[in-house]
Amino acid sequence: MTAAHPPVGQIPLPAWLERGMADLFPAGMAGDQDQQLGARLEGAQSSGVPLRVKLGIDPTGSAIHLGHSLLFRKLRAFQDAGHTAVLIIGDFTARIGDPTGKGTTRVQLSEAAVEANAATYLQQLGLGEAPERALLDFTTPGRLEVRRNSEWLAGLDLPQVIELLGISTVGQMLAKEDFANRYGSGTPISLHEFLYPLLQGYDSVQVRADLELGGTDQKFNVAMGRDLQRHFGQRPQFGMLLPILPGLDGVQKMSKSLANTVGLAEDPLSMYSKLEKVPDGVVDDYLTLLTDLDLAALPENPRQRQKLMALEITRARHGAAAAAAAQADAASLVGGAAGAGAAEAEVPEASLAAVNFPARAFYLLSAVGICASSSEARRQIQGGGVKLDGEKLADPNQEFAGPEALAGKVLQLGKKTFRRLVAG
Repeated sequence: MTAAHPPVGQIPLPAWLERGMADLFPAGMAGDQDQQLGARLEGAQSSGVPLRVKLGIDPTGSAIHLGHSLLFRKLRAFQDAGHTAVLIIGDFTARIGDPTGKGTTRVQLSEAAVEANAATYLQQLGLGEAPERALLDFTTPGRLEVRRNSEWLAGLDLPQVIELLGISTVGQMLAKEDFANRYGSGTPISLHEFLYPLLQGYDSVQVRADLELGGTDQKFNVAMGRDLQRHFGQRPQFGMLLPILPGLDGVQKMSKSLANTVGLAEDPLSMYSKLEKVPDGVVDDYLTLLTDLDLAALPENPRQRQKLMALEITRARHGAAAAAAAQADAASLVGGAAGAGAAEAEVPEASLAAVNFPARAFYLLSAVGICASSSEARRQIQGGGVKLDGEKLADPNQEFAGPEALAGKVLQLGKKTFRRLVAG
């Protein structure tokens, strides 16, 4: 997961930069600031001019999960090293939708929806918080620029769009894996989708990026930025790619559509409980990509490493006290006798106000939001995965007369999800 050692004569990269890196391009001639990132870093240090490190995000949803946070963590590392993070809110490109990883044309979002999502993204990244509690440093002067690409993309006229289109070819676009697969299978590709990598690349021109961060699935788009910078007479950026984080199942990528995510906005108990259960095979990936802990100094016992990983990620997001409390509460809720520890544990609440009583158990789970649907709730109960204050719910049709029979009790789904039921 870490880049190979540089060839003889090349300037080595600092450990904080190499950690978790999957790809860096170009990685060419030693001493050439256009071909070797170590040389450009040295040039920035000697000149006192920080690098401009670009990360573009399209706010097509409202929640950021740990899979997204890899890139923000690396961007923060550049900030802490004295460089300028350029965070581009793709409020214009989000209305097109990145075709990467998609088998069909994405639904285009409204301007209002994109702006609402952008506001929640910035809040989750730490806008208004002290740097030590935020994922990004919003307060130290010179460390962050937040730009919206509608600033330059909304005003492009037709000759400028034609110029951009002339920089690439249909063959280059069809070399992109997603387009190639869709073309080969006869799945339609809308012409506006070819514009997406060009517009994202044009962002690099507008902010004069020295380096762009992206996932390994973004190499085509990042390389397009290099092509456009050359076309417009700029020094081309470097591309640094990070791995795609496995989800909680340890197999597929972390994705909300696969229901295998940990959201940045999740409460400490939910976050810790989910992380404590990830498969052993991905624990070291999580440690490498989501923490700064030294893997060589950690215990070899898989269960101890798993707990340390869960505790450290929760601590980084919620603070040491909240993380420790979440660890203790998870142990008492999962490992205790029926109901033991539930009264004292700090458990996120779920209101019974919207529940129509008398209520059957399967309806209750969906009504308070612990299951996405009544059918899913039935399956979970029948599979033995639901408890109420430590007692297993065995009958999906068990009926509860009113909120007084439930208020204050902890509803548990598996070993990861807990909600304290409250009347109001």
